[in-house]
Amino acid sequence: MKAVRAIVRSDAFRQLICWLGAGYIRLVHFTGRWRVVGGEIPAEYWNAGKPFILCFWHGRLLMMPYVWDRSRSSHMLISQHRDGQLIARIIGYFGFETVVGSSSHGGARALRSMVKVLAAGDCVGITPDGPRGPRMRADNGIVTVARLSGVPVIPVAYSINRGQLLDTWDRFLIAWPFSRGVIVWGEPIHLARDADEATAELMRQRIENNLNAITAEADRLCGRRPIEPTPNIATEIPEEEPAA
Repeated sequence: MKAVRAIVRSDAFRQLICWLGAGYIRLVHFTGRWRVVGGEIPAEYWNAGKPFILCFWHGRLLMMPYVWDRSRSSHMLISQHRDGQLIARIIGYFGFETVVGSSSHGGARALRSMVKVLAAGDCVGITPDGPRGPRMRADNGIVTVARLSGVPVIPVAYSINRGQLLDTWDRFLIAWPFSRGVIVWGEPIHLARDADEATAELMRQRIENNLNAITAEADRLCGRRPIEPTPNIATEIPEEEPAA
């Protein structure tokens, strides 16, 4: 058992898993029939050489390498967790560079790195509910990046008619080969550098709502039942019942 654990934990084994993962993503895309909705939205920015912040839910990560024009440089925000490093290796096969950090670890360093990447004219990709959730609820990190950089956020989602939803916090969607898939882009969302906190919160809500809307639309186009976001936790204290 010790030998098996040593193999599983070895860098060579992880490299093999990542190579197989990248191969599976290629297989799904190559054997599938894909439709793109709103593809002119990112194309306008790519063709003009303008950066933007790509955002998508953690549960729709699998096919993200193929939403992108791979002739354009991009960086993805990846957590420092072991699973995040596996993701970084997999997307590296598709030409993506990574920015390491999350809202809980390395956030300030990652924020500076992303702003620097955007200032240089490259794009960044962020899962605003990652790495731990709550599912399909945007945190403030993506808004901070948008405000500091002055760069718009463009949401994107994918869905597939044949696949498996995992029983994980993000309800991760595994696409099957030989399926019919769709990629849906949303409209750019802008935030001024001098926006106040109230305006920033409105943008956060808009990002969350728009991303949920296009994810539901992608599911609808593929005949799938949309995934519900994690319910908002009520913060109000219930009123006490009057004494009998």
